[in-house]
Amino acid sequence: MMMVRRGLLAWISRVVILLVLLCCAISVLYMLACTPKGDEEQLGLPRANGPTGKEGYQAVLQEWEEQHRHYISSLKKQIAQLKDELQERSEQLKNVQYHASDPAGQGVDRGAPEKTQADLLAFLHSQVDKAEVHAGVKLATEYAAVPFDSFTLQKVYQLETGLTRHPEEKPVRKDKRDELVEAIESALETLNNPAEGSPIQRTYTASDFIEGIYRTEKDKGTLYELTFKGDQKHEFKRLVLFRPFGPIMKVKKENLNMASTLINIIVPLAKRVDKFRQFMHNFREMCIQQDGRIHLTVVYFGKEQMNEVKGILENTSKAANFRNFTFIQLNGEFSRGKGLDIGARFWKGSNVLLFFCDVDIYFTTEFLNTCRLNTQPGKKVFYPVLFSQYNPGIIYGHHDSIPPLEQQLVIKKETGFWRDFGFGMTCQYRSDFINIGGFDLDIKGWGGEDVHLYRKYLHSNLIVVRTPVRGLFHLWHEKRCVDELTPEQYKMCMQSKAMNEASHGHLGMLVFRHEIEAHLRRQKQKTSSKKT
Repeated sequence: MMMVRRGLLAWISRVVILLVLLCCAISVLYMLACTPKGDEEQLGLPRANGPTGKEGYQAVLQEWEEQHRHYISSLKKQIAQLKDELQERSEQLKNVQYHASDPAGQGVDRGAPEKTQADLLAFLHSQVDKAEVHAGVKLATEYAAVPFDSFTLQKVYQLETGLTRHPEEKPVRKDKRDELVEAIESALETLNNPAEGSPIQRTYTASDFIEGIYRTEKDKGTLYELTFKGDQKHEFKRLVLFRPFGPIMKVKKENLNMASTLINIIVPLAKRVDKFRQFMHNFREMCIQQDGRIHLTVVYFGKEQMNEVKGILENTSKAANFRNFTFIQLNGEFSRGKGLDIGARFWKGSNVLLFFCDVDIYFTTEFLNTCRLNTQPGKKVFYPVLFSQYNPGIIYGHHDSIPPLEQQLVIKKETGFWRDFGFGMTCQYRSDFINIGGFDLDIKGWGGEDVHLYRKYLHSNLIVVRTPVRGLFHLWHEKRCVDELTPEQYKMCMQSKAMNEASHGHLGMLVFRHEIEAHLRRQKQKTSSKKT
């Protein structure tokens, strides 16, 4: 009996001790939870009235380690949830793509909720509508337009180069290279797998790809327009693709026949006989001998040197049996906008594609096709970004070492730049030009009229295609900014003049040439002193 009593007392004492310890632990935890954290505790240092020395720091470190362990565990759970959501989203996008390409619904995942499919499909189509695929969007200024970049199988022609990238380069970044290759392969798959009932003419390959343009709008996606060779001469295949930050979608497929698409090239001119002779040399080769679907309209101001200009036209007409040209003579001072406006309105035939051109422009037959492919009456106008040539006298040094013109026209950072501040060279149908109101004829002299016309199109519902092109060059010539210009025009003229001379590197060498020469002299003196 005594043994049982002693055991019971021992058990009760143990229970009491455990309850006391538990109460103490609860009290400590309560004090820790209710005590506000001071700056020192937030920094991980022990409190003044807490444990000090090695034990205090170990306690703090253990506490921080436990907090970080919980934080890392929470992040891992969030990452896993995001991965699951991303995988689910990708599957939904794939199902929608199958649904869009399969009207019968054979490719749709029947297990996915129909409402989710419909909502996702509506979202993707809204992204397409926002991206100026079917109609233009009204923009406030010329700076709001997102330009296209152009590309071929080998090169990309880009506007935003900075100081490290080149205006023409191979796509070095793997993601950009893979993106363009995927777009071309997707277009080829569409061409080689026509809809049911459509005969397969031939198998298209990458060698049929001519050129493409693309642009990315950060809140919508990437729009691609790819052009391939057609079945006959002067025929092309165009595919418009859109990547709404997901699988690429086929938007439309077009058959384009440009065999009868005439271009009326309008050139305003005053004097500058030598430049016009050079222009006609290029015109004869590219337009008469190779393209054959061109009309030339020359609007000449004044009578000085007019006979020389008419003589060049007549000689070209006789030598090449070319009759598709119009010569318009105007009195008064030169006005580029007035000359182009009168030249465009002078045309009496059916709706014609206009190319507003200057006498110091060099273009290729590839550009003429690009001009045709990127315009559509009532829907689309083309504002190419041309490559502006630097001063050959600076680039190549001595005049004796300057190569022929055709060899100078190379798209490199050292030889020129994309003239992205110029809007003078443009392709548009006459009907669109008339409907938009033409040029502002109150502007006299150099500059301004092209920007006003460009803004009109941006404010309209027409699509404005703005992209650098590889076959359009502005030839260097000395620019004179006369005193008769308004202050704004004079400033624009001087900015253009400064941009035309040479690259940053060449201009830097000219600015610091005295320092460079002094350095070379010092190096020469050191070398000669060592020898002695």
